[in-house]
This record gives sequence, C-alpha cells and structure tokens, in this order.
Amino acid sequence: MKRVQSHQHRFQERAVLVGVELPSQTHRIPLEYNLDELEKLAQSAGAKIVGRFTQQLRKVSPATLIGQGKVEEIQGVLRDIKPDLVIFDEDLSPAQQRNLESAFQIRVIDRSQLILDIFAQRARSNEGKLQVELAQLDYLLPRLTRQWTHLSRLGGGIGTRGPGETQLEVDRRRVRERIGTLKRRLATVERTRALHRQERIEVPYPTVALVGYTNSGKSTLMNTLTRAGVIVEDKLFATLDPTIRCLRIPSGEKVMVVDTVGFINKIPHSLIEAFKSTLEEVRSADLLLHLVDMTNPLYEEQIQVVEAVLRDIGAGETPHLMVPNKIDAVPAVPFQRIGYNGASGVCPISALTGKGIDELVEAVGKILDQGKERTQFSFSPSQGSLLSLLRQRGRILEEKYQDERIHVTAIVTPKLAGQIRKWLRENGSHAEST
Repeated sequence: MKRVQSHQHRFQERAVLVGVELPSQTHRIPLEYNLDELEKLAQSAGAKIVGRFTQQLRKVSPATLIGQGKVEEIQGVLRDIKPDLVIFDEDLSPAQQRNLESAFQIRVIDRSQLILDIFAQRARSNEGKLQVELAQLDYLLPRLTRQWTHLSRLGGGIGTRGPGETQLEVDRRRVRERIGTLKRRLATVERTRALHRQERIEVPYPTVALVGYTNSGKSTLMNTLTRAGVIVEDKLFATLDPTIRCLRIPSGEKVMVVDTVGFINKIPHSLIEAFKSTLEEVRSADLLLHLVDMTNPLYEEQIQVVEAVLRDIGAGETPHLMVPNKIDAVPAVPFQRIGYNGASGVCPISALTGKGIDELVEAVGKILDQGKERTQFSFSPSQGSLLSLLRQRGRILEEKYQDERIHVTAIVTPKLAGQIRKWLRENGSHAEST
C-alpha cells in the first residue's frame, strides 16, 4: 500500500495559483478566501500547491488579465520552482490563456476548467458523464486554436499553412458533431428523468431537496436521515450525481429526500446549463433544506452564494428551512444572526453526531403539514386502492358508508388531493374540498 501511495505522490501535478480582485467585483468574499477555496478545488483535482499570487486590479489587461509587472514576477518564481501548471481563479479568454502559456512556458488553466476536471473525475452516472463532456467541449471549442500551436514551429510559409488550417477545421467540425451527439443523447436521458419525475408526482410523495455550499455536510445528513450510503469525503464536490431516498416523518407520511451537487462561488455558467436536468430536482422540490457549514467563518457569504444560485435556476421562491450544520464543532453558534431571508425557520443540527436531527425531521413534517387541506372524497366500493392510498398518505378524520359509497373527510397535501380528484374524474366519480 505504501508503494502505491508514493507512486501516486510522485506523479502529483505541482500547481501555482493566481487570484485577482476585479474592479467589477462587488461580492463580499475576500480575495484570500477565494484563493483558499481555489486551493481546495485544486487539491480535490489531485494537485499539490507550490505557490500563490494575488493582485488587485484597477484595470483588466485584455491580453493577460493581470498586469505585465505581475506576469514578470510570476515568470521569475516559475523559473525557480518549476511547477507543472498555473491555475487562475478567474475565467480566462482563449487569447489570455494562449498569451499566458506563451509567457510562462507551461500549461495555464482557469477556475472553470479546474471545476470541469473535478466533475469529470467524480461523475458516476451516464447522465453525469454526458453533462460533463458536453460542458468540457463547449469550453474547448473557442480554444481549439491553441491545440495546433505546434504547427507554427515548422517555420511557416509554403506547405505549412494549409494543413494547419485544414486540420483545425476538421477538429472543430468533429467537436461540433460530438456536441450535437451529446445534446441528443442528453435529451433522451432528460426525457427518461422527466418521466421518472412525473411518476413521482403522480405517486404524490412530497420531495425535500438538500441544498447548500459544497462541503456543507449534505451527504452526511442524507446518510443520517435515510442510511443512503452516499460517499462522504472532506473534499469539494465529493457528491455529483443526485441521490433520492425515502424518509418517514413523524406523521407516518413518506417523503422523498434528494441530495444534489453542492453550490460554489463563481460556478461556471456552462455547468449550470449542462446540469439543468439534475438541478430540476431542486426546482421541483416541495421544500429545500439549506445546509450551512457553521465552522466556516464566511458562512453568511456562502448563504448569499447559495441563494443567488437558487434564484438563477428558478428555485428562489421554493419554501426552505435554514439548517446550520456542524454545531458540534463550534463553541457558540449565533443562530439569531442567520438571516431568515424568507425561510420557514432555523433548525441547527450536527449531521455527524445526530444532534438536532429529530427536531429537524419534526420541523420538516410541520412545514409540509402547513400546506395541507381538509378535503371530502366519495369512493365506490371498487375504488378501495384509492381509499388505501388516502389512509397511507393522508390523515382520515371521518369515514362513513352511505348509499353504497364511502364518504371520507381527510387532511391531505394539495398534490395528493389533486391526484385523487384526477383519478376520480377519470372514473366518473367526484370529490369536494371544504
């Protein structure tokens, strides 16, 4: 085992990080914290960090993003420490990436490329792999010219220009064709997922989605609530593919719990686009549990990032419960300082030790109960399966037999009530809400 570890360590890529504060940035997350997060991302991808640089920019250089003086400073350090790559915390244009690689004489990647690499390593499902490849190819297409810089070393002139251009066009066409193929395959997968989602809606269990900044403890909570066996690691983006499990709340009702990919500051737009169908699980949820890592000094800023992403994907209006997590690891948690921001409540927990879990499950039950309605249904004797469904997922207040029909008054969710009404209409029966 020791030999394997040393072998892996020997081939670990050595990376230098570059963080900048752009003049247009208005968010409150400090530059050093963003660089700390970039370091964790790079380590998640398997890199060893051997240097860090920061610069506050008054003006962005169209050629290199950072100023010429900073380029020269980094060049000098790179000659001494000889790393394998440089990682920028901001997105680079194709031209900036080419110019920086030319200046540094080593590979240069940006934050989006790093996150895409991590996603490529972590994707397990067929859909996840397709989504990651699509996002990577979308990212690669405008940068294809740099793949053919070796042609310029032939000296230019007759006999070198044509083949280079031809090969580049062939390459671009292949990438575009592959993108088209991936989009068609994803559309098929998304239709299947939509059918499964529709089946869940038609068998109307409420859905509770776990959301939060990456590494906030969603997978640990998922395992604690449902014994789901989700991988738990102290790494950013340890969980990528959504997991759905069943949980029974105190009322006896079953709810579906969905664990989704963690959010992060400056998440690449291409990933939000590629993962829309995965994020649909969040959009269609009845309740969101917004986990907050209370051990992080910038938890308030992380809350804002998550809320911004939720608004971006159309889930900003979904009812949510704030869930401060890891309270076993902080001496005094200022829960009163956590802004409700329209939340239905605050429920502090430790997903690891189980503290507060019972109260959380009870709070989930109460919130889901709030939307329930008192409804009357009338069933024929042949509709016993519907009555059984009602007993299982609603609360029966009164049940009486009259005129060869079963008249029931029950407390149910609007989702279940609507579904039973639909089934009764299709069978020529009726139901009334009161």
